[in-house]
Amino acid sequence: MRRDFRAPHPVRVALAAVLLMAGCTPEPQGLEAIRARGELRVVTVNSPTSYYLGTYGAEGLEFELARAFAEELGVGLAMYPVADARAMQAELAAGRADIAAAQITATSAWERVGEPADPYDHNAQLVVYRRGSPRPRGTLQIESAQLAVRAGSPQERILEKLRRTVAPHLEWVATAPRTADPLEDVHSGHADYGVVDAREFSFSRHLYPDVRVGFELPEKRPVQWIVRRGSPDLVEAVNAFFRKLRDSGRLAQITERTSCDTREFEYLESREFQAHMLSRLPRFRQWFEEAAQETGFDWRLLAAIAYQESKWDPLARSHQGAEGVMMLTAVTASAMGVTDRTDARANILAGARYLAEVRNKIPERIPEPDRTWLAVASYNVGFGHLEDARIITQIHGKNPDSWLDVREHLPLLAQERWYTRGKRGYARGWEPVQFVDRIQRYLTLLEWQPVEIVSGHVTRVEPASYVEPAT
Repeated sequence: MRRDFRAPHPVRVALAAVLLMAGCTPEPQGLEAIRARGELRVVTVNSPTSYYLGTYGAEGLEFELARAFAEELGVGLAMYPVADARAMQAELAAGRADIAAAQITATSAWERVGEPADPYDHNAQLVVYRRGSPRPRGTLQIESAQLAVRAGSPQERILEKLRRTVAPHLEWVATAPRTADPLEDVHSGHADYGVVDAREFSFSRHLYPDVRVGFELPEKRPVQWIVRRGSPDLVEAVNAFFRKLRDSGRLAQITERTSCDTREFEYLESREFQAHMLSRLPRFRQWFEEAAQETGFDWRLLAAIAYQESKWDPLARSHQGAEGVMMLTAVTASAMGVTDRTDARANILAGARYLAEVRNKIPERIPEPDRTWLAVASYNVGFGHLEDARIITQIHGKNPDSWLDVREHLPLLAQERWYTRGKRGYARGWEPVQFVDRIQRYLTLLEWQPVEIVSGHVTRVEPASYVEPAT
């Protein structure tokens, strides 16, 4: 075979070099890539401490932080949940996500796929026990006990460190991360103690009313974002963002706002709710969902209202003559076309329609969720009294369109110097406040019952902070 050893033509060499350089030009990375596409991509997991779909769309601490960071960059946000940490790591490694955010503590597995940003928080680690059992008060006390912890979790790594340093006889049972929960193990009596994040416990304590806090471990767990490899400018931007957030006090505000309801929730009340949720709710759920389809409310909100009204008892009756699951008065039932208030389906549909009518009276300019909470308060106290309270709120220089501001002034309807200035007169103004508070707590419990994680759902937030409705 003849081989041609002639030198290549100079034009062909130059053209080949240009093509080679064009083919090897690296794709934009980090901030450049994010700004070029106009979107920050954040992978997370479905968790009350990170990201979840509440009544009004995406919620959770990591979602709020990611949205704030996207606003800081002037881009939209695409945040999506995957099954677990391994799936998040795969998204980072493949370059499909810019950041992983899910209350993460950096480990070697994370560092293989990304660059850890500086910790933005440190979560306390709690040793919990079952109500009625001896309360643990120190690390040495739990050495000989049956201790539950999630396998491969940051809590297990903390226990490993404690065993190396101060508690050489410390032992534990590592539960499978997706099939069991240390809190459930303690609640059911399968373990003496469990180790959990304080933030996680704030959400779970209402689901496990028998579980109490024994003591806090000496070491707190750092929490940070993990940034895709090859993006040092993005790591720097994340660190600067959290410094700014911390210095302004906004980080503490977001953290507090996205924590679970910290108000006292009666132990017996919580136990009763859990029991009724299993024994009563399944019978009515399809009708709550039907009513939700018709009125546009979340079915869980309707169920929470119904529980507050009747504890899901179709034969319930108040001293004032209200009846049924949604506690309809005779006047309301007649207006909604209901002749038998003990007919659970008819009662639920009528209650939802009435709530929708009340909400339609609330000015459309008021954004959600304030508009709905004002409607729920009106459902309890009456629209006229609510309007009086909004006027009083405005007189005090506060926002009459804000539920939190109106909530503060509703009790004044019971004070003579204020109710005499309103059109509707006296009202037990503290009752709608308690009514909404309790419904919000029940709604939280309903939202965080175990459900299937819908993989692949993406919540997109445009630069103007618009949140696309969940589908």
